[in-house]
Amino acid sequence: MYTPDQLCKKIRSVSPDVGDCGQNIKTCYDPDNRAWVVQLHHGNRKLSTYVEPEDADACVDGDKCLGLGLQIYQLKDNLGFKGGNA
Repeated sequence: MYTPDQLCKKIRSVSPDVGDCGQNIKTCYDPDNRAWVVQLHHGNRKLSTYVEPEDADACVDGDKCLGLGLQIYQLKDNLGFKGGNA
């Protein structure tokens, strides 16, 4: 198992333009839904997504980040990222 900070750092390695952990990216494990919650902040907007533990595990432990990367891309698109820093 890994920490929310480790997951956040992995998200930043996949998508460095999302900003900083603890500010623009927040991660936590939700035991009720048995999934990781990833929240992105951009300007005055924020969106969250649930990431299946298998996708998070594959990325953090094995560098197989396609599933997680697609979810982050979708959040960024919905938040209106135009490139550059968050």
